[in-house]
Parts: sequence; C-alpha cells; structure tokens
Amino acid sequence: MKIYVGCDIGGTNIKAGLVDVDTGSVLISKSIPTLSRQGPEEVMKRMAELISALMDERQIDQKEIGGLGISAPGVIDLETNTTLFLPNLYTEWRNIPVGERMKSYLGLDVAMLNDVRAITYGEWVFGAGQGVDSMACFAIGTGVGGGLIVNNQLVLGFDGTAGELGHQTVDLNGPLCGCGNRGCIEVFASGPAIAAEAGRGIRQGWSTKIMDLIDNDLNKLTPKVVADAANMGDAFALEVWNRAGTYLGVGIANILTCVGVKRIVIGGGVGKAGDLLLNPIKKVVKERVHLMPLEKVDFVTAKLGNDAGTVGLAAWVARQHT
Repeated sequence: MKIYVGCDIGGTNIKAGLVDVDTGSVLISKSIPTLSRQGPEEVMKRMAELISALMDERQIDQKEIGGLGISAPGVIDLETNTTLFLPNLYTEWRNIPVGERMKSYLGLDVAMLNDVRAITYGEWVFGAGQGVDSMACFAIGTGVGGGLIVNNQLVLGFDGTAGELGHQTVDLNGPLCGCGNRGCIEVFASGPAIAAEAGRGIRQGWSTKIMDLIDNDLNKLTPKVVADAANMGDAFALEVWNRAGTYLGVGIANILTCVGVKRIVIGGGVGKAGDLLLNPIKKVVKERVHLMPLEKVDFVTAKLGNDAGTVGLAAWVARQHT
C-alpha cells in the first residue's frame, strides 16, 4: 500500500486525508476551520498538526508517507510550490513558500495544485473520468471551477492557471464576475447565481412551489430547494435550471469545439442536480457543436464527491515523485 497525503486549504476549512494511491481509497480524513485571519504561518502550523494527528490516529510513521499534495483556490507557482494569490484568504497569501514551510514541519516532499485542478485529476484517475484520455471537469458550487485532461495529461498552462472553464465569457454584456470579467459561466450557473435567479422571479410574482418549500422565507432559498421544486414538476424552478444549464452548455460547446474532449464531468454541490443540468446542457451542445462526433462524447456526473480533491492531490504528488 502506497500512502500519500492530500490537503486542501479552503477559505473556510482545511481538509486533509491519507490516501492509498493504489486504489484511491481515503484511509482517514478530517477538516478544521482555516481561521485565515491568524495569518499564513499559523494556518500552516495547524495544517501540519492536522496531518500529524491523522498519521498518529492511523499509527502511520512519517517514513511510510510518500509525499504531500496541497491545493488552494488561487494562483500558485507550481515550480516552487509558492502561493501567489489566494483571493479568499486573509492577506491573499502573496508569495508564501507553502511547500518549503510544510516540508520543514513534516519532512515530506510537497507538490501543489489549484483546488479544482486537483478535483479534475482525482476524477480522471479514480472517478468519473477513468478510461478516457481527455475530459473536461466542471465543479459547480459557490463558484464554477474547472480542469482539462488532454492526451492523458492534466493541462496546467502558466502557473497552473489553465482550465478555468467557469470563467469563459458566455454573454458579452453579462453581469460583472468576481474575476473581473463580465458574462462568465460562473455568474449564471453557480449556486448563488441559481438561488439569486429564483429569488428574482419570486419577487416578481412568478407562481412556484418554492415558497411552500421554504415557508415563505427567502433566507432559506438554496439551489437544493430549487432542485426539489423542479423535481416536483414546478415549471418556474425547471426554467431556472434550464437557464443555468443553457449557459453551461454554451461553455461546454466551446470546449468540445476547441479541444474535442471525450468526456464531460459535472461535479460540485450544484452538480448533484444531475439531469436538471445535464438535459439542457446536452440540448445546447447538440444545437451548437457540428465539427466533432458528439455521439462519442459522454456527459456524466462526478463520482468521488467531497473526496475528489484529496484523492487527486495524493495521486498528483505520487506521480511527481515516482
């Protein structure tokens, strides 16, 4: 059994796990609050303590660990394992030598990735992407992240920034996105965007079962509630999902035309809506893609759930050190 560590630094939580990279099994994992306002040094010390605690609980010695994979939501220098810009963390972690610090704490070789590129790699190696040499992964939650596998390689580009599929422009005059662009997929198909679209319609007086499901309290409005209403046949809720899926479909059509991947993987919390997203995506793709054989493309939902990033990081660092 080859054991590696995967650890994600999130804006809210840090999650770490020990992974058997022969099978993709997560042996143990835990998360703790990030508490980023304590500063990068304190956060990294607590990361090291979390990982040490996992090793102690499983009675695994440091010498039995092959390496440590770390992800974060932002821009990372993959050559030096230094964070360049993490917008969701206090101080933005500019030029923080995370790899160097963590190796000094734990004695483990480190490899880093953007968080959604880690999810993409995990799904490709052990999840919904197994068996194909090319795929595109969309992780849809608070934002819309992405990643690409082409010719059996994770596409990284400059400092791992390639694969930001959720920040394609799908409406030239669309709303401003947090990335600074306008009309990104993220402003139409993220969880907050879906909830906001449903809220706008309700305020405009549209008839919908959603209000019954939330006891007339718009503070309880979530994408899951909109999905529940849609699955009950609510026409308004179905239209909200159709709108999100349509914009995703435009972006996916672009990817298929430009890159020609063999599989589209939809993950993240919003991705659990399944056919509510996949049906409009397939419809739009069929209308817009004419230069590749669509019958050879699979559209699937992700398989690894919340473990995708942990597994992907462990597999990635294993690859870097073999």
